[in-house]
Amino acid sequence: MKPTRAEPNAAARDPDAKLMLRAKQGDEVAFTQLVTSYQDRLVGVLTHLVQDRQAAEDLAQEVFLKIYKARHGYEPTAKFSTYLFRIANNLASNRRRDVGRKREVTLVGSDSGPLGARPAEQILAETSGMMPARQFARIEIQAVVQDALSTLNENQRMAVLLHKFEEMSYIDIAATLDTTVSAVKSLLSRARENLRVKLEPYVTQGTWGSQD
Repeated sequence: MKPTRAEPNAAARDPDAKLMLRAKQGDEVAFTQLVTSYQDRLVGVLTHLVQDRQAAEDLAQEVFLKIYKARHGYEPTAKFSTYLFRIANNLASNRRRDVGRKREVTLVGSDSGPLGARPAEQILAETSGMMPARQFARIEIQAVVQDALSTLNENQRMAVLLHKFEEMSYIDIAATLDTTVSAVKSLLSRARENLRVKLEPYVTQGTWGSQD
């Protein structure tokens, strides 16, 4: 089955793609707007992917530099966010392979990144369909969720991050990961089950909620 393409009119309606087209024509202010809009979000996702805040910040700069250097050849075939996170995912995968060849890195709670307590609480509550059993300190929630996310495979983790933190549609996630919508649904379903098992000790007993 062929990978899913993003909706054909999505790029035409995307204000960020329009900014990138302006950057293509030499508008430096437009590119700065894109960097300002995406930098913190990108560092947040990359922190969860590579489990190292400093490395995530370096990778984010590499992503923007790569996009800037390629700006003259940019064609809006998908939303700009899809384009950006596809590049980010590829660079993160390359870095993980490089690090894996050298040593295994253990993430400490204080390096859990800039996503904050609210997204972490979302993962904890939405994965289980229940509220946390007790009030965790913000850093504790981040550490628990980061640990659970780290047990997912690369595609599952990226799919969860894009779905929950970036609120991407299945179509856009599929375009980012160069796969199909059905594959994305399968990735998210398996990820939810894996996260449920890991996070179950941190939630109250009851019936699991919807996984839609």
